[in-house]
Amino acid sequence: MSEDMNLDTQREFNEGDRVTGKVVKVEDKSVTVEISGAPFDGVIPISEISSLHIEKASDIVSVGDELELMITKVEDDIYVLSKRKVDAVDAWDSLEEKFNTKETIETEVKDVVKGGLVVDLGVRGFIPASLVEDHFVESFEEYKGRMMTFKIVEMDKEKNRLILSHRAVIQEEKAAQKGALLEELEDGQVIEGTVQRLASFGAFVDIGGIDGLVHISQLSHNHVEKVEDVLTVGDKVTVKILSVDLDSERVSLSIKETLEGPWEGIEDKVPKGSVVEGTVKRLVSYGAFVEILPGVEGLVHISRISHDHIGTPNEVLEEGQKVDVKVLDVNVEEGRLSLSIKDLIEKENESIHEYKMPEESQGFSISDVIGDQLKKFTE
Repeated sequence: MSEDMNLDTQREFNEGDRVTGKVVKVEDKSVTVEISGAPFDGVIPISEISSLHIEKASDIVSVGDELELMITKVEDDIYVLSKRKVDAVDAWDSLEEKFNTKETIETEVKDVVKGGLVVDLGVRGFIPASLVEDHFVESFEEYKGRMMTFKIVEMDKEKNRLILSHRAVIQEEKAAQKGALLEELEDGQVIEGTVQRLASFGAFVDIGGIDGLVHISQLSHNHVEKVEDVLTVGDKVTVKILSVDLDSERVSLSIKETLEGPWEGIEDKVPKGSVVEGTVKRLVSYGAFVEILPGVEGLVHISRISHDHIGTPNEVLEEGQKVDVKVLDVNVEEGRLSLSIKDLIEKENESIHEYKMPEESQGFSISDVIGDQLKKFTE
């Protein structure tokens, strides 16, 4: 027998010692190992093989495997061993370093349980359902066996508690993408986007990882009462970047400025001299503003409302009234239209009607008739 063998046989094996064992037998609920230099074999109960619940020992180990183990109990002619405790001791040191440096961990999802996912990192790691994704997930069944990256968000070695998050990894990635994209955006740039959310004051549009706001006033050239009247979540839209605030990470967008303005080509749509129907939008002391196309209003001066003299426009008009107007002048540069209602109303004959003599009086002069009447009055 060699000197080394003599040293091995003289070694004592006590509870708490770490040893190396070679698997010689695998049963459903236990594993038998041969410990170098030990007088007899050791047994690993199935509960001490892994930090996770397993149905059969063969799911984890095979005959011939060499394992790092800890002696948990010394009994007559047998050692009770634990692989789980060795894995945990080694794992906690590594996990603590990753936690302090905020390092990500890539590992396989071992199980799906009520409330989340389970991974094996030498110790049992739990990912609550709320920390799996940054959106709602109906079922996690397809996650079992998937390789995923996580960050440690909570750890307590004394309580054997390890909480991980995949959502934190996603959020960090999106934040990095958002920062890079913000740097690339420029005022005046026209890009495509998707409507993500609607609010009373506007719509949030995803422009590639960043949600920009289209204020309700920037939705259309026409007045918009409700955002949902013109947009739906999921709509693909073209937007113009109005401003980018890197500090607050806010982007202001406009749909209106990508659309043809209501005054573009107005001289062809309503040429001078044309007659169109419009709606009285506003009454002012000097006239009435009439909308003849969406977003296009023209002024009917008070002098062009009626042939009769009027003190105020509301004597003959009211807001919301439909009227026909004649286009008197089109000024594209200043965005002005001069309109007239009066020019479409036939002027009443305002001259004094001639006195028509009765047929029996024809042939007599007016003085004869008056004189005859005066004579009768005198008598």
